[in-house]
Amino acid sequence: MKLFNKSLFLSTCAAALLATLPVDSHALQTQPKIETTHIKHVLLISVDGLHALDLLNFSAAHPHSAMAALARSGIEYTQAHTVGPADSFPGLMALITGGTPAVTGVYYDVSYDRRLSSPGSNCSQPGALVIYDESIDAPGITDGKPLLKESLLPLDAKSCKPVYPHSYLRVNTVFEVVREAGGHTAWIDKHPVYEIANGPSGRGVEDLYTPEIGANPDAGEGHYSDRITASIAGTERYDLSKVNALIDQIHGFRHDGKTAAAVPSLFGLNLQTVSVAQKLAGYQDGQGHPVPQLESALVYSDTLIGKIVAALRERKLLDSTLLVVTAKHGNGPIDPRVLRHVDEEVLSRTIEQAAPGALAQIAPDHGVLIWLRDQSKTAQVAQALLHRSDRLGIGSVMYGASLRLQFPSPLKDARTPDLIVMPQQGVIYAKAGDMKKAEHGGFSDDDTHVALLISNPALQHIGELNRTPVFTTQVAPTMLASLGLAPMMLEAVARQGTAVLPGENWQAIAGKLPGSD
Repeated sequence: MKLFNKSLFLSTCAAALLATLPVDSHALQTQPKIETTHIKHVLLISVDGLHALDLLNFSAAHPHSAMAALARSGIEYTQAHTVGPADSFPGLMALITGGTPAVTGVYYDVSYDRRLSSPGSNCSQPGALVIYDESIDAPGITDGKPLLKESLLPLDAKSCKPVYPHSYLRVNTVFEVVREAGGHTAWIDKHPVYEIANGPSGRGVEDLYTPEIGANPDAGEGHYSDRITASIAGTERYDLSKVNALIDQIHGFRHDGKTAAAVPSLFGLNLQTVSVAQKLAGYQDGQGHPVPQLESALVYSDTLIGKIVAALRERKLLDSTLLVVTAKHGNGPIDPRVLRHVDEEVLSRTIEQAAPGALAQIAPDHGVLIWLRDQSKTAQVAQALLHRSDRLGIGSVMYGASLRLQFPSPLKDARTPDLIVMPQQGVIYAKAGDMKKAEHGGFSDDDTHVALLISNPALQHIGELNRTPVFTTQVAPTMLASLGLAPMMLEAVARQGTAVLPGENWQAIAGKLPGSD
């Protein structure tokens, strides 16, 4: 049984090779003064779940769509991959830090940290679950910022103080760099825990809007369920509300549409409708042809993007805005014929039988992350899982040396999982009875091979399909370079050598825009 996954290697390690691509040295030395550039704004749109295959198929079927038009006025990168595990939290960190989980320290929204202490404890015992999902939301907003329940946050072992998501992130974000350069920032996302976008300073995003997608609007404030994401129509209404907030920002207001504010230098949002439709409806075949419900979700999401473009055009901001359309993650399997559900409880029982009491945390999805309290049992657990690989739907297990090729050693880094399970094609680990047709959180091509296009009239290779292998980590340094800021101001970029997206002279683009003063 193989212990190493070629797809994972390509999707997480080739960034080192991309770092050898030429980067304009002058752009790296540019002083952090955002007002010197002719591109005034960067707008990042994450259409969660959108594969490169989806974008290609959709544009061909809908040549007059907003996304097809953006591709014609920009560059579509057909070989773009997000980081593994391909989940929303690490996926967003890739886009806004330029780093993989190896440097961000963010592997999942529910993970484990061997150095933090459990919520409510006296901090005498290291090792804590790190839960950054809707379960820690607190009702209300203070100073325009969402609230989290401090009593449910993990604790710093030394100070015994709560660790907020932004403090958990190990490297700075593009929002922090832009603010330090005098620019304005905004971000719209799906949970209050996405205050992590603020970065370690806690001040990266001026206008943060995070309406809870897990909220049940009929149950009252503070009550959560999957009511919104249980229906495509409900998710469409949710996405529309966020797009309307972003359009308010384009029109010179904060997301509330009432408070006057400068149009952000760097802003954006994520859309959920496509991801929900992939899970609830799925595809016809392995070529990515959508069933009618998913097709409708793609059309709706494209319509929302069209509304954003129209607002930029109305405000005469379109030519001075770099638009980036991509996805935090994909969803899989695309091919419905290989879909298979495996009860996640069977995984946990197998680990418990092999090493009683050793399991600290398991994160099952379209892949599985496993943290152990007793790390001496790692090989023992791996062999037990592999021994039942057919029943458990396991393709391979990464641990030991094979895991260290991708991530810091779990013996030295407090957050690295001890084992990572790569499922057989099409396997989703979920609770018994789950009927989702797709999921994310793994390392497969269906999870990681995402759409990526950039659009602006100043691009030199407008309308091209760029087939160079690239990664969503390259979006962060590219956004900064287009604003005339130094990519190396991002700590993850400096540490991992993340290159800007290839095929363009970003210094020239930042400094000269057709029709600019």
